[in-house]
Amino acid sequence: MKGRYVNVIMSGRTSYLTLCEVEVYETANCAFTGTVTQSSTSSTWLALHAIDGVRHGPDPDILTYCSATTVQSNPWWRLDLLDIHDISTVIITARSDCCEDQTNGAEIRIGNSLENNGNNNPICAVTSGLLTGNTISYSCHGMVGQYVNVVMSGRTNHLVLCEVEVYGKVFHKRKSFLRLKFSSSVDVAAERNEIIQQLQSGLGSHISDFKLYWTQLPKKEEEQEEDGGRFLC
Repeated sequence: MKGRYVNVIMSGRTSYLTLCEVEVYETANCAFTGTVTQSSTSSTWLALHAIDGVRHGPDPDILTYCSATTVQSNPWWRLDLLDIHDISTVIITARSDCCEDQTNGAEIRIGNSLENNGNNNPICAVTSGLLTGNTISYSCHGMVGQYVNVVMSGRTNHLVLCEVEVYGKVFHKRKSFLRLKFSSSVDVAAERNEIIQQLQSGLGSHISDFKLYWTQLPKKEEEQEEDGGRFLC
């Protein structure tokens, strides 16, 4: 639906209208279409429970609605969005019965790498202020990635998540072409990987998947003696 105004109205009724929070998002919760895993599973606290759409259970048996790892070093939970997304917001809900330390202090990491199970990707935020049953929104300022990790780095504990919501949109890659002219006394073709790394470093983190093609094959350095002089070809 498109519009400037969002109204909530009790038509034909005489009553209070009470709203504790109204959240309006320009995109859907893309966590629903992803797949999840976690470093370990405590009892029936499956990783999937963190994206079941239920922030709070209707009864005190919150176990049915949360994911949890066992007590371990550096516990983590990972969402695979199945495609690269431009992510604006990640929303975390803590368990409603106790144990705030099982959700607070976790790093939200977003990126495209599965190195160290995805826990080396850039940090969006560190969870804080989550009291029992609280839901807090963390802005990721348009970070781009396929994987969303929640990890307690450097700690030994449970990691409990009662809901993880991820708002963003599929990131559409745009191809760009650069024409480069090399002037070098080394074998440029042999330095392909180093050239790509330097390009990626200089052009920024949003540019990736470099491919290097030669329109004219580089010539290897040759030394020729002519009239007593040395020339590089």
